[in-house]
Amino acid sequence: MHQKYSAVFLVLIIFNTVSCNSQSKNSTKSNPAEKPVGGSLENREFVYSGIEKVISNTDTSTGWPLQGQKLLLTGTVYQADGITPAPGVLVYYYHTNTDGRYIHKPEEKRSMAPNNLGQTHGYIRGWVKTNTDGKYSIYTVRPGPYPDGTELAHIHLTVKEPNEIPEYYIDDIVFDDDKLMTTKKRIKMENRAGTGVVRLIEKEQLSIGERNIYLGLNIPNYAQKAGSEIDNGKKVGEDIISFAPYHAWGPDKGSRACPICKYGRYHGILFFVGNKPNWDEIKQWLVFLERESIKRDKYLKVYFIYGNSNNYNSQSRQAELQKIGQELNIVKTALTYVPSFSDTESDMYLTKIDESNTNTFLLYKRSNVIGKYINLKPTRENFNLLLKKLDETINEYFKL
Repeated sequence: MHQKYSAVFLVLIIFNTVSCNSQSKNSTKSNPAEKPVGGSLENREFVYSGIEKVISNTDTSTGWPLQGQKLLLTGTVYQADGITPAPGVLVYYYHTNTDGRYIHKPEEKRSMAPNNLGQTHGYIRGWVKTNTDGKYSIYTVRPGPYPDGTELAHIHLTVKEPNEIPEYYIDDIVFDDDKLMTTKKRIKMENRAGTGVVRLIEKEQLSIGERNIYLGLNIPNYAQKAGSEIDNGKKVGEDIISFAPYHAWGPDKGSRACPICKYGRYHGILFFVGNKPNWDEIKQWLVFLERESIKRDKYLKVYFIYGNSNNYNSQSRQAELQKIGQELNIVKTALTYVPSFSDTESDMYLTKIDESNTNTFLLYKRSNVIGKYINLKPTRENFNLLLKKLDETINEYFKL
């Protein structure tokens, strides 16, 4: 994706496929002392080339008529607090055609001819500007991977906030079901403005994907307000990497089913407890979460993940959770355990949970973190806090 081309290869690029250099972190020299927000952005002017005077929050790309998988990419852009919708944010997108090529079509008014280096964004490109609720939607066709099979199929995104901050690129939209997708590639993703990994939902011959954008998240040199919340584990907007706990109780008892892989389509709650278990409070939480799981049925999956590393023994840990499952008459909630939150065999370490916290809650939807709460007491106020987050993150295209 970020390559320096030889003279010979440039000739091939101009007449065939142009690789994606426009958002390279290393491709443009800059003064380190200036520390530009987001780092360097090659061909910055491409973002505005041919831009219309009036930009809507919905756009249909020039690739829409192509034969291929029709996409609706939608989401909400949030301000730096990760909660407040951000209106008036310009989002520029571009991608290859279904053959994985950036093609210039002179007859298309949005189409870009190659520059003197042979670089172009092709003709499948456009803009949306978020509405008062921070919403945007793009109708397009699923791009193909590069012909050489080296890259995930992807859609480039650049954002320009309605302020003095210069435009910066964010993680490409990529697809969870891409045959080239691997755990290794997920781990390497920067999660700039949140994860770009999209899990598609089929609805009326349309594949719908949600890509929420969190302004400033993991963007270099972006001024962030200091928060009082303990910062550990995955951040809101990031992707949860798959892990394999031991199931002591629940529908998958005796297995090592991955919470994200098996139950990642709708909402989920990961309830982590490490080296400081308060069993009275844990049981109160489990009773509440079990009740919500029954109420919401397939639309909510709850996992309790116990990761106490003190005096760990697999058999005793399993017996301990089985006893709780029987005592509380747990049916829907999965009671699971791992040797510790730093365990590598289960890939638990990838969640980055601090075992010294009383508890950590990660709320997710289609593998993306939508809420993170630490050291919560089992009070009615906190119960409602979680329920509100679940209810407010039901996208209109994914209603229960």
